[in-house]
Amino acid sequence: MLDPVPDLDDIVAPVRPAQLGQWECDLTDDDRLSWSDEVYDIFGIPRGVAVARHEAVALYTEGSRAAMEKLRAYAIRHRRGFTLDVEIKPARAPRRWMRLIAAPVCAGDGVVRLQGLKVIVPGSIG
Repeated sequence: MLDPVPDLDDIVAPVRPAQLGQWECDLTDDDRLSWSDEVYDIFGIPRGVAVARHEAVALYTEGSRAAMEKLRAYAIRHRRGFTLDVEIKPARAPRRWMRLIAAPVCAGDGVVRLQGLKVIVPGSIG
């Protein structure tokens, strides 16, 4: 007998809404970022404020920033997604680990946007 497949609601229920947010980076518009309110909360930035990519990237610790930039470049060059746990230094909150999930949006032969989710890794705040 097969194990029952859990319902999707049971899988995501333990993740509080404030810990999971959607994001997008428009590569055709100077890397313009679009964030859900939850991503602003994750980074400790007031909701709705315009954030340039270089400002957001500065909130990653050095090692995490380097790993993210390497995977980002690979994702764009090879039209591939990635998942990476990174350590961030939010503007007005303690350091924490965040799971970055990215997927390319392609038009023709190239990537025009990256989009995905940012999720606080449970137990990593502090």
